[in-house]
Amino acid sequence: MALGNGSTTTTTNGGVTQEKAPVVNGTNMETLARTGKQADPNTAFLRAARAGHLDKIQEYLDSGTVRDINTSNANGLNALHLAAKDGHLEVVQDLLKRGAIVDAATKKGNTALHIASLAGQEEVVRLLIHHGASINVQSQNGFTPLYMAAQENHDGCVKYLLSKGGNQTLATEDGFTPLAVAMQQGHDKVVTVLLENDTRGKVRLPALHIAAKKDDVKAAALLLQNDHNPDVTSKSGFTPLHIAAHYGNDKVASLLHDKGADVNYTAKHSITPLHVASKWGKINMVSLLVAKGANIQAKTRDGLTPLHCAARSGHDQVVDMLLENGAPMHAKTKNGLAPLHMAAQGEHVDAARILLYHGAP
Repeated sequence: MALGNGSTTTTTNGGVTQEKAPVVNGTNMETLARTGKQADPNTAFLRAARAGHLDKIQEYLDSGTVRDINTSNANGLNALHLAAKDGHLEVVQDLLKRGAIVDAATKKGNTALHIASLAGQEEVVRLLIHHGASINVQSQNGFTPLYMAAQENHDGCVKYLLSKGGNQTLATEDGFTPLAVAMQQGHDKVVTVLLENDTRGKVRLPALHIAAKKDDVKAAALLLQNDHNPDVTSKSGFTPLHIAAHYGNDKVASLLHDKGADVNYTAKHSITPLHVASKWGKINMVSLLVAKGANIQAKTRDGLTPLHCAARSGHDQVVDMLLENGAPMHAKTKNGLAPLHMAAQGEHVDAARILLYHGAP
């Protein structure tokens, strides 16, 4: 049976022919009779986007059935948002070519890039950024796409967002950064990526070295928990303990020692963590390293002991501590210089006085 300019369809079910409700001008008459109103084409359009039905989307737009490509539902989700969430790359591409607003936001302030990052849709993330999506845009709660990717452990998305200028210092309204949420969730791969891409540092260091530099015990513990080598070296040959010694970060140094770090590890030119701590006057680290068994007589390639390093830099408190713990005051460098010579060359009167008090020649 036909109605107006509509048509009917039939199906066969177990040999029994059934007549379906007629369709008039694209409207299912059964739906119209049941609801009293015509199905909303915008809703159908959004459903097609979510399902990834490119042909249906094109049909809605080409026929003019849907006039606004950026139409959205009650939550502010539009076709681009829905397609991005489920990784429908071709749909996203077609919508963008047809003029979909790349940075259109939902009622919560989330853009398609937020949504794709949260879902780990890396190819969609790349496409959106290629079309000019704002990388560091924040939602109403302060979430960035980078934060969302970090929260869900999508390390590939995190790497790409960082490479395109993602700012990991931007925090949510609760004060959480991408690194903080990754640590809270135990996402060690993402933590590693974020630490190693810390743009504030000029020198790129391994993740554990960055944690040691920041005295970030939580990050270091997370990395070490996953069989991370406590004596991993940087390109210059220094371990995380060398870095902790340089900055006087005794909390993370204690953790590194507890996890098996070698207190006498010799880096380039035979430099130990104790040499580093002594040179920079980090008395708390010197005390810790000596207590943990650091070799107080260790010599660098040039014959410098930790006492030489402290005396040359004028760190009189460190000089005194090393001497109290048996540092060799008679030791000489390859050039024949004793610690007292070092103190004198630098005009470090107090350091020289302490050495003389202890009987330095």
